[in-house]
Amino acid sequence: MHADEQVSAEHAADDRQTIALVDDDRNILTTVSIALQAEGFATRVYSDGEAALKALVENPPDLAVFDIKMPRMDGLELLRKVRMQSDIPVIFLTSKDDEQDEEIGLGLGADDYIAKPFSQRLLLARIRAILRRASNTGTRTEGIAPPPSGDSGPVVERGRLTMDPARHQVTWDGEPVSLTVTEFLILEALAVRPGVIKSRNQLMDAAYPDDVFVDDRTVDSHIKRMRRKFRSVDPEFSAIDTLYGAGYSFADT
Repeated sequence: MHADEQVSAEHAADDRQTIALVDDDRNILTTVSIALQAEGFATRVYSDGEAALKALVENPPDLAVFDIKMPRMDGLELLRKVRMQSDIPVIFLTSKDDEQDEEIGLGLGADDYIAKPFSQRLLLARIRAILRRASNTGTRTEGIAPPPSGDSGPVVERGRLTMDPARHQVTWDGEPVSLTVTEFLILEALAVRPGVIKSRNQLMDAAYPDDVFVDDRTVDSHIKRMRRKFRSVDPEFSAIDTLYGAGYSFADT
């Protein structure tokens, strides 16, 4: 079966979480799909970004894994277009020498990245961690059910910032700010204790409760993107402070 035609054998009523894989390497599509299905996931596979775009927007999976280097439409352009309409969690697959692409991808709103060659165990661990975080923050992304009432933390109000974990909603001066799961958890870790310096490791521990290694620059990229999002609402936004060599803090303004 052609990879783009496989929407998996799952039925419409299937309650398994669905992972979309987008990669022009058919071997990766096949082996990763089989591994994920063996772990209880449903999968959809696509061999390029152009083939995947419409399906990802019209029928969002619970999480998507994009290769960066693909023909017709690469992973960065695919993410850019998906983010115009959806906040589904996204993991990038990159080459070891693609540091600039990793930073661009995180800047566009990717939740994580893994360098090739990668172990299927590592990919599975990252997928489970992000899905768990998405569930715990009550994200309304299609395909991820919100947690039962009371499972999320209380509303956080810090000056002009309001965060509602149960609804995965953030506002600044009453204006909505759309954050990914990772961005939400990093901001929450800062906002619950304004003025307290949080190291990059502490922020990653907040966003990745499992024992999953994440590079320091990942935090910096997420912070940069959050600032851009808030400044699109308030050009004078300066509530996230950088303390060079120490980490970040939230100013309760």
